[in-house]
Amino acid sequence: MTDNKCYHWTMAGSDIEKRLLAIEARNTKVESDKAWETSWLRRGTIAVMTYAVIATYLLIINNDKPFITAFVPAIGYLLSTLVLRKVKKLWQKNN
Repeated sequence: MTDNKCYHWTMAGSDIEKRLLAIEARNTKVESDKAWETSWLRRGTIAVMTYAVIATYLLIINNDKPFITAFVPAIGYLLSTLVLRKVKKLWQKNN
């Protein structure tokens, strides 16, 4: 009967190790995702893509200055990411 308890303990320890490794792997992925969400590469890519889409649209509708006008939403996006970070910190502080 003692051997059975020892075996059960070993299996439980193994199960705990597996669960711990799964949690660590999940945490690594979450940290990576968070780093991507806040990276300047991501923000810059979205801003460039926004600029390209808006400039293309403005060209299609024959806007007078499509390349200058397309900067407005791209710059607006970048500014919003800066402001939202501060708003989030303020919200977290008060909640």
